Amino acid sequence: MPKVLDIAICGAGPAGLATALYLQRLGHNPVVLERFDAPKPIGSGLILQPTGQAVLHDLGLLPAVVALGSPIDRLCGIDARSGRMVLDVGYKALPKLGRGLGIHRAALFDVLHDAVRAARSPIRTSSEIVTLRDAAAGKRTLVLTGDQQSEGFDLVVDCLGAGSPLKSHSRAPGKSRPLTFGAIWATLPWHGAGFDPGALLQRYRAASVMAGVLPIGQSSDGAPLAALFWSLKAADYEALKRDGLDAWKRVVLENWPETLPYLDAIADFETMTLARYVHHTMADPTGDGLVFVGDSAHSTSPQLGQGANMALLDARALYVGLRDKDDDLEGALGHYAGLRRNHVRLYQALSAMFTPFYQSDSHVLPVIRDVFVSALARVPPAPQFLAAMVSGALLSPIRKLGLEQPPRV
Repeated sequence: MPKVLDIAICGAGPAGLATALYLQRLGHNPVVLERFDAPKPIGSGLILQPTGQAVLHDLGLLPAVVALGSPIDRLCGIDARSGRMVLDVGYKALPKLGRGLGIHRAALFDVLHDAVRAARSPIRTSSEIVTLRDAAAGKRTLVLTGDQQSEGFDLVVDCLGAGSPLKSHSRAPGKSRPLTFGAIWATLPWHGAGFDPGALLQRYRAASVMAGVLPIGQSSDGAPLAALFWSLKAADYEALKRDGLDAWKRVVLENWPETLPYLDAIADFETMTLARYVHHTMADPTGDGLVFVGDSAHSTSPQLGQGANMALLDARALYVGLRDKDDDLEGALGHYAGLRRNHVRLYQALSAMFTPFYQSDSHVLPVIRDVFVSALARVPPAPQFLAAMVSGALLSPIRKLGLEQPPRV
């Protein structure tokens, strides 16, 4: 009989909650540790790609998520000065892949959190992790704030994100590079005039100005929602607030007048959330009795919209690793790392390559984007490649992880 493992899952985000469901499916004993007094999501909207949908379908949660989201058919970008379309990526270029699903992070969190609670997996709140220590019989213990110490675990799963305090315990942690540009986000009531309910719409001015509106499903009372974001240098955020909300709104309206109903719903900067981004990829997302999942193993800018989807794929890969090598923990962790290595590295490289075209101080790259890339993107097989890239389907992670293609949302 395979050994039943006591497993600590650090972090109650999508990565940690999905991992808990998968590990309980294998018969192990997962315990989720969360630093907040009550588990809660951080951030606004995201696009669940067919890859992430495949994982949720496997967990039996896709119908509940679809009921809360908005189907996304295309991603469109328009030059703010000329009004010319410079980006148009449609999922229909590869119809068998399905399409995206815009959803609020809180909705995705609620579905996963409710499933973990229904499975009776413990979630310990107010458990902020500081470091890791060895314990007797080959187990690891977690040191929490206040110099508290957990019981011993056979395996620690780090889902704490890019700033995890446990990264130094990886066999090859790699280097982290803070990105200059971040974004401010707000969740707002949906306004249809001038906006496509099936598209992520963006406006650009060179690469220093980027705004977007994404349909993200509905609120608890059924009202449709949108996420509005504005790209900016994280270092400029305090100066932006000092200049005042009205000054910022004038700049947004100069670039995108149709956003007026959204801006009218923003009463102060506290309505919005500042997101900072870090680019890093662990060469080896494992350690002794330790494995890294999601942003703690790999993080980047949100340009390709893969963050939550990659985390869900990681959770499935860890399940496959432990399932296939249930008598060899280190072998199982190595199997997990191998299953995800190429897909993660490809998308990390693509994100690093494409991000400066949309968020940078370059004057040359936006011209290349708007003139040459936009023209080439309309010539086959470029539309098919872009659809596969955006949907997360390059290198076929769904098939590699033994998942079924999800039903079309």
